[in-house]
Amino acid sequence: MPKYSPEEVLNLIEQEGIQYVDLRFSDLFGQWQHLTIPAYELSLDTFENGRGFDGSSIRGWQSIHESDMLAFPDASTAFVDPFMEPKTLVMICDIYDPITRERYGRDTRYIAQKAEQYLKQTGIGDTAYYGPEAEFFMFDSVEFGTSANYAFWKVDSEEGWWNREITSSGYKIPHKRGYFPAPPLDKTHHLRSEMVSIMSQLGIVVELHHHEVATAGQAEIDIRYDSLVNQADKLFIYKYVVRMVASKYGKFATFMPKVLPNDNGSGMHTHFSIWKEGQNLFAGSEYAGVSELCLYAIGGILKHGPALTAFTNPTINSYHRLVPGFEAPVRLAYSARNRSAAIRIPMYSQSPKAKRIEIRFPDPTCNPYLAFAAILMAAIDGIENRIHPGEPFDKDIYSLPPEELKDIPQLPGSLEDSLKALEKDYEFLLKGGVFTEDLIQTWIDSKRKEIDEIRFIPHPKEFELYFDI
Repeated sequence: MPKYSPEEVLNLIEQEGIQYVDLRFSDLFGQWQHLTIPAYELSLDTFENGRGFDGSSIRGWQSIHESDMLAFPDASTAFVDPFMEPKTLVMICDIYDPITRERYGRDTRYIAQKAEQYLKQTGIGDTAYYGPEAEFFMFDSVEFGTSANYAFWKVDSEEGWWNREITSSGYKIPHKRGYFPAPPLDKTHHLRSEMVSIMSQLGIVVELHHHEVATAGQAEIDIRYDSLVNQADKLFIYKYVVRMVASKYGKFATFMPKVLPNDNGSGMHTHFSIWKEGQNLFAGSEYAGVSELCLYAIGGILKHGPALTAFTNPTINSYHRLVPGFEAPVRLAYSARNRSAAIRIPMYSQSPKAKRIEIRFPDPTCNPYLAFAAILMAAIDGIENRIHPGEPFDKDIYSLPPEELKDIPQLPGSLEDSLKALEKDYEFLLKGGVFTEDLIQTWIDSKRKEIDEIRFIPHPKEFELYFDI
């Protein structure tokens, strides 16, 4: 993706005949928001003084009596939207308070930017690289609803194993058999290829795409690693492209971690490393070819793992995925090659440049600005305090008896458990002013409201279990 200056953006608008400019930013919870202005309204003054909007209508942001906010477009993020007509230029924005003219503390992109700066301030490294593997489903139909007298959901897909008895249907993927048969079993290959083509046009380097383990159109597209803020920006574009291409073909893409009760959920395995002056600090001669510094980073992530999940696995639905038997981790252990551990050290390449860790518990409902920043802060804490992760665990954790698991900490079993862990363990996030107590408390309060929304609604399965008792 070219890195434009404000002047170059204005020239691009004139040269390309662009009629509209779309200003985008993330709310607290990772949903992209946008406002659109005619291209003639964009000027150097917009870059210098921002564009006003109502911050009180954005979830988790301002109160109504302090609603005015400013969105400052970041010219370096500009790209022509491949889906919008008339021709539209998109820029990601930083959010400011119009009174103080300072960055807004609940702008999560600001949190990510502060985390990058803090890494440099520590002297540990100058760049943290991330490679997220965001999985998703593409369904042909989606229905859901709750009311005073019902609660239900229903999804369908031409690939779905449950449709195998329909006359002349054929070519269905059984549960847990979607990794990764060729067409005609794989019915979404052409959609994924189109997604990849568009991402490539937008400057996102894609390494591969494939069908994932579940039936019913589960997919994965892996993008090349990049630095924290750049990669988080790209992940918003990634999700936008996935949804828009799916919509073009009459399908519905979702990044929900657990949609199908009897099949694998959608995770976001996140590859992570820290570099300094062009050298990968995670490469070394310790276990699995990593450095001592890398082991300390692993130790920090494992120690703070329960608190991290409040940001990396931020929904009630997240914890339906983190259960044994569906290739998602449930224990805070590390290992080489072992996919049942929370942290895996990939062994595909022995090149020092390729040495990294794969954090396997995050899922794609996270806000990547917050999730990536929190991971980095946990790693820094581990490095600074020389937190050794102990011995690696090279056994299949899912198959072990309870007595062999008693010394391996568990990931939280619910969103409430993760919030309690965050309440007890957040000091590492406050270092360098990266996270603030205000943001953390706002996050906890907002997530507890989500829990209450669901807590008072009977689940449909409860009627099957209890109605006639």
